[in-house]
Amino acid sequence: MKIISLFSVVRGYNIPIIVLAQYLAAIFILSDNHRALEVLLDFNLFIIVLASTLTIASGYIINSFYDSKKDLINKPNKTLLDRLVSQKTKLQVYFSINFFVFLIAFLVSWRAVLFFSVYIFLIWFYSHKVKKYPIIGNLMAAILAVLPFFGILLHYQKIDIILENVNNEKYYVIFAHASFLFLLILIREMIKDLENIKGDLVQNYQTIPILYGETISKTAITFLTLLTVVPVYILIEVVDVGYMDIYFYISFIILLFFLLKLWRSTSKENYVLLHNILKLIIVAGVFSIILIKPSVVIHGKEVLNL
Repeated sequence: MKIISLFSVVRGYNIPIIVLAQYLAAIFILSDNHRALEVLLDFNLFIIVLASTLTIASGYIINSFYDSKKDLINKPNKTLLDRLVSQKTKLQVYFSINFFVFLIAFLVSWRAVLFFSVYIFLIWFYSHKVKKYPIIGNLMAAILAVLPFFGILLHYQKIDIILENVNNEKYYVIFAHASFLFLLILIREMIKDLENIKGDLVQNYQTIPILYGETISKTAITFLTLLTVVPVYILIEVVDVGYMDIYFYISFIILLFFLLKLWRSTSKENYVLLHNILKLIIVAGVFSIILIKPSVVIHGKEVLNL
């Protein structure tokens, strides 16, 4: 049962999606003139994906460590399972995972070591301090969720190239994808605040709905949802994302229904449903990356002319 409990703490059901998202992004968006098999056999990329996955898992552990009392109110059933693993064991596993990540990062480069050291620190800082504060906590949670993809950018040495060619339209696709994902995750974090009001109130978390009320929170979520029009427009009209434009059309329609449901929602169950809708859009987006250019799997042609 303790293994199952630890699996629940690290949200093991999310791990395969995270791995798949990073590999698909590497194959269809970030790597140039590489066949899918070459990307899959890239040892350094494997280490980066492994390190990212383990760092995220350790982040869930430290988050569970600090939120144990709050989660007992907001997620009683899950928390009872998570509590089968002691707080001491959680810390031991947390430090062991992070030390292992630090070691394997040396197999790639000193830049990888620096990247993951900073990433680990930011996750701890967020869990320990920042998440209790409104707006900045939501923003930092969204940033931490997309950071692993910048690790892959670092691997392909595209960050320097992008900074040197920031006005080049062919790099808009990377920022547009990242912006769309960032906005979805930020919206999800704000929905979670509405979902967890009771526990946050008891533990004195200063979230937006607690400080300013649910109406202000819903207004902010509506603004962010409408803001997704910008990256969606870029990805459909400005750059070529192949058949993935179908995903963005469908996602935008779902988001409109999401807003209608949001303003009618008053209970935790309603907010859980909205949360799950956003998770569905994000997961569907991972699988839809293949639609950008399926021929890359076979021919390894240049993706999006990057």
